[in-house]
Amino acid sequence: MLNKKQIRECLDVFEDMFPDAECELTHKNPFELLVAVVLSAQATDALVNKVTPQLFKKYKSPEDYLAVPLEELQHDIKSIGLYRNKAKNIQKLSHTLIDKFNGKVPSTKQELESLAGVGRKTANVVASVAFDEPAIAVDTHVERVSKRLAICRYKDSVLEVEKTLMRQLPKEEWSDTHHRMIFFGRYHCKAQRPNCEECQLLHLCREGQKRMRKKERK
Repeated sequence: MLNKKQIRECLDVFEDMFPDAECELTHKNPFELLVAVVLSAQATDALVNKVTPQLFKKYKSPEDYLAVPLEELQHDIKSIGLYRNKAKNIQKLSHTLIDKFNGKVPSTKQELESLAGVGRKTANVVASVAFDEPAIAVDTHVERVSKRLAICRYKDSVLEVEKTLMRQLPKEEWSDTHHRMIFFGRYHCKAQRPNCEECQLLHLCREGQKRMRKKERK
């Protein structure tokens, strides 16, 4: 496991490599962000961004999503995986927003998690991006990077990874680091072909060193 000084080095490298990292889901307001994050479960941001421009032209409010039959909404998001379930959740959460929150997206993680299709990760993303609430949303990239660099243990659950990062990172850096770790995992420390050869953190990364030794032996 990395110590505080080594973790600080990782954070500095993330910032150096991706100073402008931010949420890549296209949105103009908290409601669009909420819908986009719900759609992004087990789908890429790039795929969601292909669908949402037309979707957000047609549906501008919770009421709009409830004004059409479920089948029509399903058809509008059909190119995204799990579209049937996601359409149901979008209509359910639209109901809840109207009934409990005056049609507005709530700003607290607890209230966000009361919405259909919104788990801890989605709530963290919306709270952080839409409302500037310090948060670390652990997606596949954040989890992979945290474990490869031994900031967390390989056996840790997603929740344990989140808690470890919250404990180890300064709170004021949570949101920026979350985005930078996503970019680091998406564009550099990729799942299948991580760019270990050019990595500034190779000297800290046991997994990277192991991969490099395997390459040398070939």
